[in-house]
Parts: sequence; C-alpha cells; structure tokens
Amino acid sequence: MAEFKEISPNASVGQKVNNWLYNRFPTAYDAYKVHMSEYYAPKNFNFWYFFGSLALLVLVIQIVTGIFLVMHYKPDANLAFASVEYIMRDVPWGWLIRYMHSTGASAFFIVVYLHMFKAMIYGSYRKPRELVWIFGCSIFLMLMAEAFFGYLLPWGQMSYWGAQVIVNLFSAVPFVGPDLALMIRGDYVVSDATLNRFFSFHVIAIPLVLLGLVVAHLFSLHDVGSNNPDGIDIKAPDYPKDAQGHSVDGIPFHPYYSVHDMVGVAVFLMVFSAIIFFAPELGGYFLEYNNFIPADPLKTPLHIAPVWYFTPFYSMLRATTDTMVNVFCIIVALAAIWTFLKSRLSFMGKVVAVVAAVIAIVLLKTFDAKFWGVVVMGGAVIILFFLPWLDASPVRSIRYRPRWNYWLYGIFVVLFVVLGYLGIQPPSPVGTAIAQFGTVYYFGFFLLMPWWSRIGEFRPLPERVTFAH
Repeated sequence: MAEFKEISPNASVGQKVNNWLYNRFPTAYDAYKVHMSEYYAPKNFNFWYFFGSLALLVLVIQIVTGIFLVMHYKPDANLAFASVEYIMRDVPWGWLIRYMHSTGASAFFIVVYLHMFKAMIYGSYRKPRELVWIFGCSIFLMLMAEAFFGYLLPWGQMSYWGAQVIVNLFSAVPFVGPDLALMIRGDYVVSDATLNRFFSFHVIAIPLVLLGLVVAHLFSLHDVGSNNPDGIDIKAPDYPKDAQGHSVDGIPFHPYYSVHDMVGVAVFLMVFSAIIFFAPELGGYFLEYNNFIPADPLKTPLHIAPVWYFTPFYSMLRATTDTMVNVFCIIVALAAIWTFLKSRLSFMGKVVAVVAAVIAIVLLKTFDAKFWGVVVMGGAVIILFFLPWLDASPVRSIRYRPRWNYWLYGIFVVLFVVLGYLGIQPPSPVGTAIAQFGTVYYFGFFLLMPWWSRIGEFRPLPERVTFAH
C-alpha cells in the first residue's frame, strides 16, 4: 500500500478533495504523470502530429454516438431499416446522432490515413518503435473490420449487396472458401442471421479489441518516446540533458501539447460540424443514395461499390484480372533472372531464388484471378506490418533523404487516391489499366524499398532537433 499523504487542516476544499482522492487512487495520479505531465515529447512537433489526438477524439465520438444509436436500433432483418428511419425522424435529435456516427466513420479513416502517412514520411515505424507501428496497423485492420460489420446494419440496398459481394469474395479461397463464406454469413445468403452476428461484432467484439489496441499503442509509444519531424531520438543516451535529466529539446506533453492539440480539435470540429449540418451524405461518398432504399434481395443495384475508405483496396481486387496475373508472372520471372545474373548471392542462393520463382509462377497460373484478387487486396494491408523491416534508409525522416524521395511518396499518394476514386466508379478498360498500374506501383513501393531506400545522397542529420518559435 502507498504511503498515506497528509495535508494541512487549513488547506482549501479543492486541495482536501484532491488529497483524499490521491490517497485512495494513487495509480491514477501516477498514470497521469507518466503519460501527461511528466511525459516529455520533442518540442518540434508540427501540424502532422494533430492527427493522433484527433483519432482518439473520433473514437470517443463513435463510441458515444453508437451507444445512443443502439438504444433504438433493432438488429432484425424485418425491422432494421425501419428502426434507422425511426431514429432519423422520430427520436429527438436522432438524426444528429446518426449523422455524427456516419460522418465520424469517414472522419476516422481520413484521420487515420493522414496519421499513418505522417509515420511513413518521418520514419516513425523505425527502431525502437516497431511495436508502436504494429499496434497502429492492427488498429487500422480492426477499424476496417468494424466499418465492414457496421455497414450492413442500416439494411439498405448498398449495405445488403455490398456485404453480399464482400462475403462472397471469401468463397474464392481454395478448399475452405465456401465453408468460410457460409460461416461468416451464418446462412447461404445474407440474411437475418448475418445481421445479428455482424451487429454483435460491431457493437461488442471489435470495439473491445480496438480499445485494447489503442491502449497498447499509447503505452508502447510512451515507453520508447515520440518521434519528431527530424527523426532524431531525443531519448538517446548521448542526447544533451538538462539538470533534471530530461532532454533539453523535450517538453511536458501537458500542458504544452494538450493545449496545442486543442487548435487541431477546434478546426476539426468546425469542419466536422459543417459536414454534418450541410452535407452529411457528401454527394453520396459518406452515405450512398442506394442506402436510403430498403434492402431487396430480388433487386440488384446497377453498380455495387463499398464505401470510399475501402475503395483503394477494392480497386486492387478488381484490377487483378487474368492479364494482371500474367504480368505478375513476367515480373517474377524477370526478378529471378536479375537475381541469377546480377545479385551477390551464392550460387546455391541463386538456385533457391530461381526455384522459388518457378513455384510462384506455377501457383499464379494454378489458381484463378479472383483468388489472387483477394490475396492482393489482403496483402495490400498486411504488407504495412512489415514496413519497419523493409525500410533500409540510414535516416528516418524524409527531410534528410534524397529529393527524389518526395516524388516517390507523392506519386504513391496520388495513385492511392486515384485507386480510391476508381473503386467507386463502374469498371472500364481505361480505369482497369490505371488501377493495374497503381496496384503494381503500390506493391513495388514496399517490396523494392530495401533497395531504393538505401540509394541516393543523404543529407547529414543535425546534432539537435530543428525548431523555430
């Protein structure tokens, strides 16, 4: 038991209450010190560092609004759509809660995508923060699952048919696919059983996992310390320290960054409120028009597409045609030839690489393009987990990498946005060709990173973080 802390009888009421709480719950005060008042962060954070706290804010918004929606929602195939309409039309302020939740889902992905991009350009996934990045990618994966399960709940046309299409993708998995799809649906088609299990996952299972991962993400970050735009570790043993042993370029998270983040929160809430009150559907991107029509298993919409935050990966799925599989085979063959002729591997290593390439080509031609599309879509997310070990650059931050790296990352972002746009549009020959190029670039960006991240002229790192008032 912690030592009991005494206080003067002449202390104010607030001080006495604070002392009473401290003596009975010292762990909370210790956690506050470790993660807030005595957690020293680099003093050169810029606007990119708003998005971590904004992600936490949106998570709270989603949980609170979700609780109020569950009070009136009916997870029943015959009543689900009507209960949503009841929330929108008859529940006091129900329309506001529903629009906050639907807009919050899109806001969550926008904030998380920007937060992940910040980590990529500043090397926040590099040693010793690999586990921080892995927890972050796990949060992203759980967020996708949460959004997918929640998307069916309104029981509108796009909800129903979108779920039907996505679940059917699992049937492309060899041997176990049909049984896997049946297990996910709980029936031979998307039905009341599917709605009930999706509701359970969306409301109970995934949020619990998500909260646990968020806590792990924050704890692991505060254990190793935050990165900064210069990619210099201010917790390094040889970094200059003040008289108290803290880094001379570190400042307490509270009150400095807790107040600093209020600027980002204020701007975010203004934009968030403007969308909710003036354009909650945002032209059909946040809420599709077909989802305001009750689900009809006998009437298929002309064009079925997932919500915008899934569409970059959906584009990769659609881009994986038989022609694309042939392109993959050619790429693997060329890589094997280059490895055999140019690499510094031993002869036996070269032989192993060629044999592996032959096996890969045989597998690519054995299974159909639909299966490889599912693999590509899943692989586009899973490959992010390996980023700390793919990046071989001698510096963390893009600030000190060769200038052409800016173009490399810029093209990556543009193509990712283009893939997202193409995923919303009906398929076309030109769109498919662009999506195929974007898919090859996306995977090439990561798979070739051990090579391209090492080449070029790197600028010298400063001795201390750069900061201007």
